[in-house]
Amino acid sequence: MYNILSLVVGICYIIMGVFVVYKKFFVVELEGVIPYLLGGLLIAYGVFRVIRSIVFMRRKDDEE
Repeated sequence: MYNILSLVVGICYIIMGVFVVYKKFFVVELEGVIPYLLGGLLIAYGVFRVIRSIVFMRRKDDEE
C-alpha cells in the first residue's frame, strides 16, 4: 500500500511542478527564474519518488 501511495504522491509532485512552471504561481506570484527552479525541483523530486516506488514494487514481486 505504501508503494502505491508513494507512486501517487510522486505523480502529484510532477503535476504540481508543471503547474508552477506554466502558471508561475505557488501560494504567491513568482517572478524571474524562481518558478523554473521551484518547478524543476518539484518535478525532479516527483520523478525520484515514482522511480523509487517502482523499484520497491518490482523488488517485492521478485521476492514472492
